[in-house]
This record gives sequence, C-alpha cells and structure tokens, in this order.
Amino acid sequence: MNRIVITIFCVFTFAFSNAQIHEIGIFAGGNNYIGDIGPTNYIKPNEGAFGLLYKWNKSPRHSWRVSYTQGKMTSDDKNSDVSGRNQRGLNFENDLKELSLGLEFNFFDFNLHESGFLVTPYIYSGLSVFQYTELFHTGNHYQEDYKEMGFAIPMVIGIKARIADHWVLGLESGARYTFTDNLDGSNPKNNNFEELRFGNLNSNDWYVFTGLTLTYTFGNKPCYCAD
Repeated sequence: MNRIVITIFCVFTFAFSNAQIHEIGIFAGGNNYIGDIGPTNYIKPNEGAFGLLYKWNKSPRHSWRVSYTQGKMTSDDKNSDVSGRNQRGLNFENDLKELSLGLEFNFFDFNLHESGFLVTPYIYSGLSVFQYTELFHTGNHYQEDYKEMGFAIPMVIGIKARIADHWVLGLESGARYTFTDNLDGSNPKNNNFEELRFGNLNSNDWYVFTGLTLTYTFGNKPCYCAD
C-alpha cells in the first residue's frame, strides 16, 4: 500500500514539476510589411522590433507561449520591384503593438531537465491582437485618423538551442495574416475617405517579425523515486 501511495505521489509530483518549467526572455529583431505599398518580399526586415515572451513548457514537445512585441512599420514604393508601384511613389509609417497567445511545438524532444546541448526546430501559432493607427492618404502623404485594434493569425517557424544552463537562444521568423487592409492607409473605414482608397481591396495586409529570442529557464525539477 505504501509503495502504491509513494508511486502515485511520485507520478503526480513528476507531472506537476514538469508543468513548472518556465521560460521568460526577450525578442530583438526587425519587421516588415506586405500589402499595397512598397516591396512584396515576405522576409525583408526594414525596421527594428523588440518584445518580451513567456513560455510554459507542458512537455518536451510543446509549450504555451505568450508574447508582447512592438515596432515601427514602414514601406515605400520606391523600394519596390513592381514598376507601377515604383512610379506611383507612395509610402507610409505606422506603429504596431502586438500581444500574442498560442502553442509552440518542437520537432524534437527539448527536455530542459536533461543536461548537455539541446537543439530543435519549432513552429508556433495561435491568435494575436494588435494596435495600429488607421491611416488615409492625401496625395503622396498620409494622415492619422484614429487608433484601432485588429486580430491576426501568427505563423512562426524557428530553431532554438540551449546554449548554457538556464539559457535558450532562438532564431525565428513569423508572418501574421491580419484581418485588415489598412495598415498602409489604402482602405480607410471612414466613408469620408472612400475616394482615397486604392490597391487590392480584397486582399488583407500581412506583417512579419524576424529576429532572435533569448530566454531564461526556471522551475522545479522532476521527482526521481527509489524502488
């Protein structure tokens, strides 16, 4: 009976301890936008971005993740390879702040209780909520209308490695599909600016964060019980 109680206790302690492995850290890199103004490259950071992130490692293969990222977003037709855009010469600037929550999946076991070097590719997705400024263009200039909230679906791929005890370094790039077509001021909601709309009004904007993550790991270690 005592052995059964001890075994059950160890199983639950092991599960609980594994659930207490946390990571907290920073993101530093850049961002780029994909839409109706400027280049159409999917990964071409042209402005800086930074943020904070937290992970709750539920198993060696998956983690719940929450992050906050922000950065200035700009694009210019003069940098586009599309001749029509290049001749048009529009540009914009926006500030974007994102809060994201979702699930990170490791392709290989990434057990932070084990010693030695660890490395794995990973993917992440979930739901992002972001704040940006509603813009509208007047000629070759833009004006701010009001602050707006939007939703996006993040699609992130990366690779990470434990570089020392308690430290994990990652490199990732993540595209966000948004549910707005006005990060660039091409499709303002205000009907007073309807005549200023341009571009493909049936295609929503994207933005991409690319950079490095550095996290510190902490939490209880699993229980190892004697026979």
